[in-house]
Amino acid sequence: MCVMEYYHNSTRITCMQQQDKKLLKLIGKRIKKLRIEKNKSLNSFAFNDCLITSATLSRVENGLVDLKFTTLIKIANALDIPPSKLLENFDFKYNELY
Repeated sequence: MCVMEYYHNSTRITCMQQQDKKLLKLIGKRIKKLRIEKNKSLNSFAFNDCLITSATLSRVENGLVDLKFTTLIKIANALDIPPSKLLENFDFKYNELY
């Protein structure tokens, strides 16, 4: 496990936090790509299909929030795919960054 820390704008950021952000951005990009492939606008997809707010979906797609399991399920259902499909081919191991 990576315990190294660095500081960004006076905020301590651990390697694990960096990897969290990387994973969240990757899943967000995947969700956005699949939404766009279905020809759905962010607002329409969020309100009509996922039953979440467009602000929440935007934060998820941009990797700004650690989405809840229930939100992941709602998004997968709205995309008409199993949740496992959203997580396919991700490396979930935390690696040393340095």
